[in-house]
Parts: sequence; C-alpha cells; structure tokens
Amino acid sequence: MPVRSFAVPTGRRPSAGYRPRTTAVVELTPQDMAAKLMASGFERGGPTAKALSDPIADTPMVVTLDQLRPYDHDPRVTRNPAYEEIKASIRERGLDAPPAITRRPGGAHYIIRNGGNTRLAILRDLWSETKEERFFRIACLFRPWPQRGEIVALTGHLAENELRGGLTFIERALGIEKARGLYEQENGGQALSQSELARRLTADGYPVQQSHISRMQDAVRYLLPAIPTVLYRGLGRHQVERLAVLRKACERAWERRALGHQPAVDFASLFQDVLSQFDTQPDGFSLQRVQDELVGQMVELLEADYDTLSLEIDDSEIRQRALTSEPQPMSPAAPIMPAAPRPASPPPAGMQVGASAAPAAELPPTQNAVAPVAGSGQGEGEDTAPVLASRDAERLQGHIVSPAPTTERLQSIQRLVADQLGDKLPDFETNALRAIPVQVGGLYPISDVWYIEPGLDAPDRLRVHIAQFAREIAEEAAVAGQIEPSESGIGFICVTSTIAQVKALPAFARAMLTLLDALSAAPAPATGLDRARLTDDLAPLLHGSGGTSMRMSDAGLVKLFRLLRLARRLLDLESGAASADPGRDS
Repeated sequence: MPVRSFAVPTGRRPSAGYRPRTTAVVELTPQDMAAKLMASGFERGGPTAKALSDPIADTPMVVTLDQLRPYDHDPRVTRNPAYEEIKASIRERGLDAPPAITRRPGGAHYIIRNGGNTRLAILRDLWSETKEERFFRIACLFRPWPQRGEIVALTGHLAENELRGGLTFIERALGIEKARGLYEQENGGQALSQSELARRLTADGYPVQQSHISRMQDAVRYLLPAIPTVLYRGLGRHQVERLAVLRKACERAWERRALGHQPAVDFASLFQDVLSQFDTQPDGFSLQRVQDELVGQMVELLEADYDTLSLEIDDSEIRQRALTSEPQPMSPAAPIMPAAPRPASPPPAGMQVGASAAPAAELPPTQNAVAPVAGSGQGEGEDTAPVLASRDAERLQGHIVSPAPTTERLQSIQRLVADQLGDKLPDFETNALRAIPVQVGGLYPISDVWYIEPGLDAPDRLRVHIAQFAREIAEEAAVAGQIEPSESGIGFICVTSTIAQVKALPAFARAMLTLLDALSAAPAPATGLDRARLTDDLAPLLHGSGGTSMRMSDAGLVKLFRLLRLARRLLDLESGAASADPGRDS
C-alpha cells in the first residue's frame, strides 16, 4: 500500500533551525472505502419504514394505474351505458375530472373513493391501446379514509353513479342491501327497519323512500334468483312492481286454495320454476305470459278452474295495487278568473295533512293574472313583475316554519333518484304559494277544504260528514250534545230543552249554537235560539272583533269552511244542478 508524507502547518513563523513534522497518510482504495462504510458503525439504529404513511389531509398526488384499484363494493355491476361516449371524450380531451382516491388503513393499493370506476376502466383500456403516458399517470386528489369509511364510500358511489349514469333497478337494490349490512354492523348487529334504513341513507346523502326500499327487498329476495339476466339488463321499476304484486296475489290465492289439497310443491318453488323460464331479454319479457303460465300451473296443482282462479288473482292484484300505488303529484292549477272559482287538483291520497290545495280564487296574482300579449303595448307588466316576485318571496317565507338544511348537490341527487324511481319531487316554492296550511284533527281530518273525494260524493255520506263537523264545532263551546244528526236538510239539527236553558248558556256557547242552527236551515223551533241576534254575534264569533273571548278557534273555522263546502255540494246534488265533477262548484 503506498505511503505519502506532508508537513503539518502550525500557524507560527518558523524559527531558525525549525524542521517541520511529517505525518504518514494511507491512501484508501474504493474497495477499502466501501468496506468501511458497510461496517457495523454505519447501521441504522431504529426500525426501517417499509412505506410512507398516507397524508392526513386532502392532498393532490400523481398515481399510476398499477397503484390504483377500483372500489370493490361498487354497486354498478353492468357496464355504464355511457361508456363509449366517456371513452371518446377522455381519448380526445384527457381526464378532465380525475376521480378522488383513498386507501383503507393498511391497504396495499389506492382505491376510487366515490364514483370513478368507469373512468378507471376506460384509462386502462386506453393505456392498453395507445401506451400513452397521460393515460398511465393521473393526477388525483387523495382524501384520507374517514372514520365511517365503508358506508361513506358505498353511499358516495351510489350517489355518483346516479349523477353520471343511472343504475339499473336491481343494482340500486343490491347497493342498498349492502348498505343495510354496513349500517347493521355499525348498530352492533341489530336489524334495521326499512324506515330507519331510509333515514340513515338520507343522512348520508343518498335519499330513498321507505316504500322503494320494500320493493327492492322483494326484488332481491324473490325475483333475482329466477331472472338475473332480465334484471341486470335493465328491467324497469314499474315492471318489477307489477311482477311483485302478481306474486303476492298468486301466493294469497294459493294459500286459500291449498288448505283442501296436498300440492306436490310449495308456492315459492313453483314461482321460481315458472319465472326462470322467462329469463331472456327485457324487451322480450312479458308479464302476461308469466301470469298465464303461473295460473296454468296452479290450476293443475290445485285442481281449480282456470277462469275462476284468474279472476280471483286479477281482483286481488287490483286491490293490492290500489293500496300500494304511489300518490299522483298535484298538477298546477290552470289560470282562471276569480268570478268562476275552481279548486286545485285533488291532493295525493298520501299527502301529509297540512299542505292542501287552495281554490283558484286564492291563488297568488302571478297565477291568476293574464300576461300581456307581446307587442300589445302593455309595458306595465314589466314594471310590476319585480313587485309580484317580491310579494311571492315574502309569502313564501311566511310558509316556512324552519328552513330545511340542504345543498345543491343533495337536491341534484334527489332529483336524479326520483327520476330513476319514477317519483315526482314536490316543488315547495310552487305549492306553498297556492297552499292553505291545514292541520285539523277529528273523526274526518281535513287535508283539503275544497276537494270532495268520489267516495264521499253522495247525499247520505255528505250528511254524515256534515253532522260530524257540526258536533266538533259545537264541542268547542261545550254544546255538542245539542247537535243531532238528521236524514233531511243538510244532515243535522240543533235541539234544546227549554228557553230558560238556552238563556243560561254562556254568550260564546249561545252564539255558536245559534250559528249552527241558522246553517242547518231547519224551521226555527221554539228552542229559544234567536237567529236575529246572530247579526250582532257573527263578527265576534268569526274574527273576534271587540276581543277574542268569543272568537272561534282556527281549527273550528277550518271545519266550518269544510261544512259549508259539503253543504253546498249536498244541496246541488239534491236539486239536480250538481256538476259531474265533485271538485268543481256548479
């Protein structure tokens, strides 16, 4: 090994006779240096990190297709119907909207966080076809795995799939069933009711009605095992509902008739066997053929008459559809003149009491006024429009008890889900402007003052309702015992025992009883009720002039309006001047 020597400076001026000291330095070869670096003194003392931890906040990052995996619980099972259009757009423009990504704790790969599996599949296709780097490395936003990660991811994918390409009915049903399992895990294994499941889904940003959850469960339980091809290829909600109704109607008929027989199979097996014969294409699926085959098999096993059994099933099916059908949305009232008032469209059967349609006479000016004809010179319409809009906004605020917390994104998801399920979301801003806030209890709760249901539109039924409303109004003044039903007149009469007893009544009770007696239109008996005095009592009774001690309550006033509406209809029916439409004044 070569040895070199050199002088070591001391920083002082050398004196006479000074001889510098020399130090020997060993020149190391590269192999020697590598051996020294690999010696034990250079080893790490702590543990070695195998991978960096994920960010704890939203962080942009670039990932490759090798690092990214699709979300494994994605509700979409079939190919997105817009796959080719999305692929063409990404090929031409690139990925305008990269999906958000996340990673489960301890996971080896990143996964799509909420919606984006289709885009990931397209990127893999394009990378395979073109080998272009822009399809292999993508800039994404990493979002940390949340505390309720699985349910947040699942509901996020459900919502995003609705926004970017509707799911089939069965995909939506399976996704909600998966969500039910996750919620029950959160709930300690306790089963959830359908209403509680609907509430939790709504709270997590995917609103679904409880009635739809019931149909989805039936589809997963009874239909999917028999016709998976038809369901996955897009059998619609209405056909699924009709098939579910048919199954229940046939099952009830089977249970009634099987009591006297010993069929070789049970109904569940029979239904599965028959339905599986029709697992072809949705376009070729015929509910009538399914029914014919099912009824035919039941006839043989139960030894029944085909026509009799078919009529029995049809009748049961009609009744069940009537019970489970969705209420029809209210149609906007047509602009009509106040001189000929007509009611708004009939309210839905399941509409919540407290939001009912008003007569057209009570519609806001924007709905009753006739718009100026273009070019007619009626330019004042432009000046009054902001004023009317301001009035509408003020009236709208008067109908809001407490604002509903919502976001534009949630509203968009609600609209898309409603469209897919065939629902119509209520338009509060439109309906509130022509609504009467009604919330009146009693034997016949009032949800609409004006509309008369077809089942009520008969003299005897009208009299029963009128008499009941009269009793409830009188009960407010503790004189309900003085109201008796009558099969003539408008349905009730007022009775008293003696004139002295009437004079002993409080002023409010006497005024209320006198009002009802006058409305009954019965001949004035010797009851001591002075109808002439009603002139002085009417204003205090109805709007409380001079004080509120004699004023009728709001609930009583609404019942009085309803009583008058029914009495008018009754008199029209008996005079022969009634319109064919019970919701229209003649």
